[in-house]
Amino acid sequence: MATNTTSTVNLRDQKDVGNVLQKPTFVPTDFVWPKEDLVNAVEELKEPLVDLEGVLKGDQAEKQRAAKHIREACLRHGFFQVTNHGIDLSLINQVHEEMVSFFKLPVNDKLRAMKKPGSTWGFSAAHAERFTSKLLWKETLTFEYHQDTKHPVVDYFVSTLGKDFEHTGRVYQTYCEEVKRLCLEILELLGMSLGLDDPLYYRRFFEDDYSMMRCNWYPPCNDPSLSLGTGPHSDPTSITILHQDQVGGLEVFVDDKWYSIRPIQDAFVVNLGDTFKALTNGIYKSSLHRAVVNRYKERKSLTFFMCPRGDKVVRPPEDLVLAQGTRNYPDFTWSQFRDFTQSNYRINFESTLHHFSNSIINNSSPKPLLNQVQEKPSLEDQAAA
Repeated sequence: MATNTTSTVNLRDQKDVGNVLQKPTFVPTDFVWPKEDLVNAVEELKEPLVDLEGVLKGDQAEKQRAAKHIREACLRHGFFQVTNHGIDLSLINQVHEEMVSFFKLPVNDKLRAMKKPGSTWGFSAAHAERFTSKLLWKETLTFEYHQDTKHPVVDYFVSTLGKDFEHTGRVYQTYCEEVKRLCLEILELLGMSLGLDDPLYYRRFFEDDYSMMRCNWYPPCNDPSLSLGTGPHSDPTSITILHQDQVGGLEVFVDDKWYSIRPIQDAFVVNLGDTFKALTNGIYKSSLHRAVVNRYKERKSLTFFMCPRGDKVVRPPEDLVLAQGTRNYPDFTWSQFRDFTQSNYRINFESTLHHFSNSIINNSSPKPLLNQVQEKPSLEDQAAA
């Protein structure tokens, strides 16, 4: 279907945007992306499928096998999938049911959880509060998960949406607790895969995490050749644990081509973000990825972003740096990098971490690290810039 170029919809108003997505009859021009961003993926990514059954039982041989597969994936693109992960499938189904119930609410009800200016948390229709063009064909609900309070997710839902959503909050709270447990197991495997003197370095680094969860809802789109559900980006966070339904739509950019990630029943997709790339001194990759939309089916996904506490200094293990002979990124805190990505929307999808690192160096902060930081971007960043 052709785009509607004379729409009277006010796409700066979340209610109007929500109405467009809830009952789509056309693709407004604000949602249209440039043709170069819409090149189709023609192949599936052959990412490893890592069986964690033996790993969770403490089998050292299985841990070494899993670490080997993870290393191969992370050196190339940073994506792999895990099965037999120990998370109850009935819990996953419950979370999907709660997500459907929320996104099927009338727009006015969802707007009770609308993101406030400057906040990361809450409901958003198309991220229209952030962007003025190339809007995203989706709705999201984002909330934080941490250990500063006993039931942070339950408290969020009750305080934002009311007592009727206490059960929803408890389901999400349990899910976040289980996914964090999975993350810690994967972090140990990542430490092993890099041959660290202390393979528990990353696991300990994230034990007091301040993570976030995002529910994504992609309605059917009248013309998928015009728009995207999520634009090309690398995650600024550390590790992403994604559960997607069977509709499909996740794609990753590798070797100058887009590849699709095939949905596997009961598996989680794991990918590394820019913060973890910095924690490996650039050894492991954080790749561009996106979500395409479907003409006939809605798609949904659950995304858990593992993040360190805001004041935690992001620094690779010393033995990793000594082996490479140089530091590729300066020390920074997660809150510094998070704030940079929030205030520099779409600055450069391919090299946000490089731009951020340069901003630290140019501001001469932190000063003691200037002589340790590689002044030139890595080959990967030069090629991407």
